[in-house]
Amino acid sequence: MSTTATRGYRPVETIQLGNRLLRRKEVERKTGKSRSAIYAGVSDGTFPAPVPIGDNSVAWLEEEVDSWIASRLALRNRTLTQQEKEARA
Repeated sequence: MSTTATRGYRPVETIQLGNRLLRRKEVERKTGKSRSAIYAGVSDGTFPAPVPIGDNSVAWLEEEVDSWIASRLALRNRTLTQQEKEARA
């Protein structure tokens, strides 16, 4: 991401085109995590932080949620590989 400023407005983060904002219900469906688990993960730094989109509204960048899912899959695959190595030994 890069920071840009236009017409005297404060700098804003720019995102790639096609990167959608997901509301909490969509994040729950996509990850299988509950509301409380999502916010617990945000608090402890293990889940992407939401982006404010209004006075009382937040959303998550789909790219960041997808990256989190990919990291969970990679962790699972490393764990399975390690278990397979231990079983052969």
